[in-house]
Amino acid sequence: MKNYKILVKTNQRSYPVIIGKNISLNISKILKENNIYFQKCLIIYDNKVPIKVLKNLKQKLKNKKIFIYKIKSSEKIKNISTVNKIVDFTLKKKFHRTDLIISVGGGIVSDISGFVSSIFKRGINFVNMPTTLLSQVDASIGGKTGVNSIYGKNLIGSFYQPNLVLSDIEFLKSLPKREITCGYAEILKHALVRNKKKFLFLNKNLKKIFNLDEKIISKTIYESCKIKKDIIEKDPLEKNFRKVLNYGHTFGHAFEANLNYSKKLNHGEAVLLGMFCANNFAYKKNIIKKNDFNIIREHFSKFNLSNKIKKIVKKNDLASVINYMKTDKKNYNNKINLILLDRIGSAKINNTYNATDLISFLRDLLIYK
Repeated sequence: MKNYKILVKTNQRSYPVIIGKNISLNISKILKENNIYFQKCLIIYDNKVPIKVLKNLKQKLKNKKIFIYKIKSSEKIKNISTVNKIVDFTLKKKFHRTDLIISVGGGIVSDISGFVSSIFKRGINFVNMPTTLLSQVDASIGGKTGVNSIYGKNLIGSFYQPNLVLSDIEFLKSLPKREITCGYAEILKHALVRNKKKFLFLNKNLKKIFNLDEKIISKTIYESCKIKKDIIEKDPLEKNFRKVLNYGHTFGHAFEANLNYSKKLNHGEAVLLGMFCANNFAYKKNIIKKNDFNIIREHFSKFNLSNKIKKIVKKNDLASVINYMKTDKKNYNNKINLILLDRIGSAKINNTYNATDLISFLRDLLIYK
């Protein structure tokens, strides 16, 4: 089976994203090929990842001084306190900025590790080894790092590009179906905002994607990463066009925060629900064409989202959800900005609405849909 390679080019740095089976077993060779040299390596490791992955990494990097920092990942530990502890650990071990941090885990570990790498001595070498489908198609690419605060999700962070991303599809085999759904949400988002042809590919191959058919899942990850690469190269600091990647996230982040980042709802599930809401809202506002709305709605129906949202968001939660939507970093002038589709493959970024408009919409959606 062939490996895929994408070169992401930004003003900060250019870096390869390599996608394939068992590529993590060649990490030492790949690091050298990409001129990543170091004396010490800190592996920030998600405790959910099978221990054999850590053992293999340590064995492949046996000629280096390796330190392990294990994280019990959850949205509740994705905060400044965790960042401070890792930075203190790294300083205590006398790391230099020419040394290396490797993130091994999902999106939470990736976001934390990237943020630590960006602020440690103003920037240390950083390699991302995403182990979930979500992180392979989203969190590991683009340089957005960050942590949560009591006021909302990802409100503290930086832009810091990795030196290298290694996406080993072998890691995906240990994931429960819920985690595959989580990653699929971001894959679907990329296609909906940018490429109708790739959405139709997803629609046709949904079962094979969830069964982790090696040929299909590798191609799916590659094509999804290509979409994100094209977007971030045009707007690496999210000043304008890159905002399309927040499709579904304004609703989704608010749902997560309202549940206090409970295990009842993971990030990808929240994004799916957020896209479901955004699609319905766009139709209500006559932004998206009816035919495209129905095609997307049919795809969403495979995930039973209209029933799930009623379980996640109760009527007395609406004010709280809207308050979290107001704190979203894309907002200005006390209005809520939404990314909305006008057709499959095309998103509009500056759609601002009053809180009362959105409360009315959510109330109708919960009661009548």
